[in-house]
Amino acid sequence: MMIRQQTLKEPVTLQGVGLHTGKPAELTLRPAPPDSGIVFSRSDLNPNLRVRAVVDAVRSDEARQTALVIGTGIVRTIEHLMAVFHGLGIDNVFVEVAGEELPGMDGSAREFIEAINRAGLVEQDRQRKFIEIKEPIYVDQGDQSLIVLPSPHFRISYTLSYRHEDLSDQFLSLQILPEIFEGEIAPARTFCLKEEAQLLLERGFGKGANFANTLVFEKNVPIENALRFENEACRHKIMDLLGDLFLAGGFLKGHVIATRSGHNLNLELVRKISMSKPKAKDDSSRSQASEVPSTLNIEEIQKILPHRYPFLFVDRIANLEAGKRATGFKLVSVNDYYFQGHFPGHPVMPGVLIMEAMAQVGAVVMLAKPDWRGKIAYFMSVDFCKFRQTVSPGDLLRMEVEVMRLRGKTGQCSGKAYVGDKLVCEAQVKFAVVDRGANASKADLEEGAG
Repeated sequence: MMIRQQTLKEPVTLQGVGLHTGKPAELTLRPAPPDSGIVFSRSDLNPNLRVRAVVDAVRSDEARQTALVIGTGIVRTIEHLMAVFHGLGIDNVFVEVAGEELPGMDGSAREFIEAINRAGLVEQDRQRKFIEIKEPIYVDQGDQSLIVLPSPHFRISYTLSYRHEDLSDQFLSLQILPEIFEGEIAPARTFCLKEEAQLLLERGFGKGANFANTLVFEKNVPIENALRFENEACRHKIMDLLGDLFLAGGFLKGHVIATRSGHNLNLELVRKISMSKPKAKDDSSRSQASEVPSTLNIEEIQKILPHRYPFLFVDRIANLEAGKRATGFKLVSVNDYYFQGHFPGHPVMPGVLIMEAMAQVGAVVMLAKPDWRGKIAYFMSVDFCKFRQTVSPGDLLRMEVEVMRLRGKTGQCSGKAYVGDKLVCEAQVKFAVVDRGANASKADLEEGAG
């Protein structure tokens, strides 16, 4: 039987305070068309800039939460809401956030579900996409591990072990179905140990937390609160994992076995799933052969660009809309060849190479167009180029590129490069698109200059 995609019947708005920032926030969920996925925007910054919630858009230097980068802004603590979409089977939603963190509500996902139930869900005329695990995929960090095994159903088995007298070991294994998620997982609240609470505040976390919305454990019981489940902490860990797993871009079919995992390990597994997964399945008879996927790994990038080591400066592409826009990523490594001679002892990525990396993302956007597939994009000009911050080994360079104009055999792109939420470079680039083995002609250059 075909399982159809779902979205909301009508918009719903919630308000609250962020658990970590302590700042007020407003959240609006709106219906979205089929195949949109979960799409976030910062309505208080640039409501027209939307980013799909996939792992490539996640800010990689966060802890105790999962955060999405949206242009120059960020949305923190998305995991509880993402778990709701995953657990209830909601495929397509526009998520508008006024503020840098989602409202924490009571520390669980229960109030999100109550609001969505009031709005209602509607089926859409498109089949749901599943990520079916064909062979084991695993990640581990010493005594923390995650493995996902082939299974016809989606199940999570979680072992919680803080190895601390204030919180005993817990285990739970559940098949994830909407009714099970709503009753057994969604009400579980976020938590920490008593000895962690002050340390978290000193590190800038938990500014909106209190004993009502956060279980602070001492001797296996929450301070000034009561448990909703005997193993509520374990259930909340399953909820966090559910939210992070949905960043793979589809509904999972597999058995996830987790031991002491947190957000960082969860996201590492999601990256492995995203790189190894076959394209999400549906029953459409439309040929996909001419379509480029929205997320590209290094092998797929090399099918579009002619560049190779040591002059390929893009590791991953996300949010690709052929002929329109994309986000590119470059992990800057101290082993990159140019650091041998560029400011030895004080390694800084050359600005011209940052510019080149942005241009390569722009070339992918243009060459992903069906009628430009297999061609080469030549530099014609660079305008309004500004370098604002240095980029060093260990930085994750994120490049947001958008096509400004396509005409004839030329294109013009606008690009901005970031490290975290800091703008490091911006420029506009013009290209001439030619057949491989051909040079850009005088006519091409004149056409682009006109």
